[in-house]
Amino acid sequence: MDDVNISGVIEAILFVAGEPVTIQDIQKNLELTELEVIQAIDELQTQCLEQKRGIVLKRFGNHIQLATCPDYAPYVEKMLQPVQKQSLSQAALETLAVVAYRQPVTRLDVEMVRGVKCDYSIQSLVNKQLIAEAGRKDTVGRPILYATTDRFLSHFGLTSLQDLPEPILSLPQEREDALPDEAAKEQIIPGNQTETAETI
Repeated sequence: MDDVNISGVIEAILFVAGEPVTIQDIQKNLELTELEVIQAIDELQTQCLEQKRGIVLKRFGNHIQLATCPDYAPYVEKMLQPVQKQSLSQAALETLAVVAYRQPVTRLDVEMVRGVKCDYSIQSLVNKQLIAEAGRKDTVGRPILYATTDRFLSHFGLTSLQDLPEPILSLPQEREDALPDEAAKEQIIPGNQTETAETI
């Protein structure tokens, strides 16, 4: 691809795809090195910003995607009046925050922090692809571990988990050390308040 504008090719691919595309897929299908792809992505990102174009290149984790420039959002909304995405409920946000800051975590870990059962919230977040299974914990029953996804990064405009803001409040260390094991949690949680589908 010596005579081809690689950044232009990537822009065309992202425009047609509409969805996030992995850097590895671009590298593999265009038969390029990782360095060539990264340089082309940086070039496209810079061009969009310097030329104040209507689109920007978003990068989150190993994915990249074209998106509208935030500066032009009011004009886009005025013209197209897009349907707003349904916001996450307070219960789902709290559950997502626990997963984001303590990942990978089990459902019981989340419930110990929130103090309520989180089945509905976790399933809702999995369905929205904001969290996903990340293996199983090496303990009794081998419970599922959950972690955030690249879609989570995209949803909140983050490049990586390092961009997460510092939590306002943290659980005291002595309380963390005192958390019971999985078997004990199973005995504690059923007595807590149950989360209903209406709160998700």
